[in-house]
Amino acid sequence: MSGTWGEYLKLSLFGESHGKCIGIVLDGLPAGLKLDLPFIGRELARRAPGKNPLSTPRKEKDEFEILSGFFKGTTTGAPLCCVIWNKDQHSGDYSELKDTVRPGHADYTAMVKHRGFNDYRGGGHFSGRLTAPLVLAGAIAKQVLEKKGIMIGSHILNIGGIREDHFDSLRIDSGLLWKLTEQEFPILSEEAGIRMKQEILQAKAKEDSVGGVIETAVVGLPAGLGSPFFDSAESKIAHLLFAVPAVKGVEFGTGFAITQMKGSEANDPYALADDKVVTLSNHNGGILGGITNGMPLLFRAAVKPTPSIGKVQQTVNMASREETQITVQGRHDPCIVPRAVPVVESAAALALLDLMIEKDGVTWMN
Repeated sequence: MSGTWGEYLKLSLFGESHGKCIGIVLDGLPAGLKLDLPFIGRELARRAPGKNPLSTPRKEKDEFEILSGFFKGTTTGAPLCCVIWNKDQHSGDYSELKDTVRPGHADYTAMVKHRGFNDYRGGGHFSGRLTAPLVLAGAIAKQVLEKKGIMIGSHILNIGGIREDHFDSLRIDSGLLWKLTEQEFPILSEEAGIRMKQEILQAKAKEDSVGGVIETAVVGLPAGLGSPFFDSAESKIAHLLFAVPAVKGVEFGTGFAITQMKGSEANDPYALADDKVVTLSNHNGGILGGITNGMPLLFRAAVKPTPSIGKVQQTVNMASREETQITVQGRHDPCIVPRAVPVVESAAALALLDLMIEKDGVTWMN
């Protein structure tokens, strides 16, 4: 099993949901890079559980510790090893899962892949809990990208059948994106947000769950990041987005709806603005030929309904090889979408930083 990603900025993810800790190692950061530790804590708090009735009651403050690669407030150039200690595990809630696999989870595939030696408590290494160290690493990447004036922000486009408007693909300012990162439930329309929350609470009352779509924008990106084919900007970002356990779909720009357009509508015409090349529309989401064109980068990530629900579901007991039923016990989110927002942003930040290092090296970071 590979827990490592990246070509220029390398990430190594480790830990299990109910183990002693979870964490990540970042290799590729230069020496002398100052880190804003309170900002990292703020980003982790955005993802942390137990904040309101919309999320799991599991109480994890997600306090982090940097074990190596950091000295007197700056990076040393050595690999940066960061951990988050697990403190609120109820492993007994998962005793039944040793043999009985949960529908919608990785229990069965993990058992097959690792021949039954996997840690099944809370999903082990396959758990969404492992997105916390991704957010930790993403918070570092965001700080670095900000040095180049690059800002990433998201809003919840829909929860279940409740939907709000898209970003204006041409007119997105960093102030709006920053404001969204300060919202616990980031939306553009307060009215739509109220209805989305009601949708979540109604599913929770029925011991069920709902999913949704997160729309993310990146502004301030230079033209020229990425490569055609295998290392395109889209493929780099999508690779990390699909590492997020609940993400089941990704689209850039107008996405699948572009198939309903004529070429004359879908093409983004070029123009000059203060001698800078821009496009008059942005159906391609700021990427052409796998390379950024300097326009806002736009993508959407589809997040599936939380598979842990209180309803009775059919499954299989792997030890007895019998069909049976299961009611998932424990503490679970009726909707994972709000907590997934900083995870999606972090995935984008890490992919873009890798592309920035490929293009410009690391000297610009200090």
